[in-house]
Amino acid sequence: MNMFRFPVRNTPRKFKKSFGVGSGPAERIKKLQMLVTALIRNERLEAKESYCLETRGYVEQLIQIAIRNGDRHAETMEKADFWLLEKDLVHKLFKVLVPRYQNYSTACTDFHFLPKKVPGSGVQMGILELKGNPWPPVVPRQRDQGHLLTNVLLSSAKAEYRMEKKITPDLRNGDHDKLEQAANT
Repeated sequence: MNMFRFPVRNTPRKFKKSFGVGSGPAERIKKLQMLVTALIRNERLEAKESYCLETRGYVEQLIQIAIRNGDRHAETMEKADFWLLEKDLVHKLFKVLVPRYQNYSTACTDFHFLPKKVPGSGVQMGILELKGNPWPPVVPRQRDQGHLLTNVLLSSAKAEYRMEKKITPDLRNGDHDKLEQAANT
């Protein structure tokens, strides 16, 4: 049984527009080959959401099969030769990407939605990228803001408020002696 790290759809996604004159299944595969090749070449791809998500399944399968079988397996080499239009990328697949993702327990790709240029219209765009690529991250990392001046002042104000709250219930009970003792300490 084939177990991939990423769930792959059994049915193809519907692309809104056709690709090329006389498009059909052959042109669809040609478009996907171009997208898989571009993703392996650049390690990041910006395209329509449907193209990115469809390409993601094929790239995940290609990388997982390459990890499982290696470059000496004839069917794996045939599959890599089919999906990668630029033949120098077969070398990159086996010598760069397979060692990078060999110990991964999750998917090798990340998908990020891009904001629409005009809300409510247009096609949803996205970025598909290979994890561990040399490019800057799409989503910036959150910085630790605990030591900013405003946060330090707020935390000390909270601490003072809590101290006052511990002392004030004693006044309600009529224990003025405890208040004086707390003030003296």
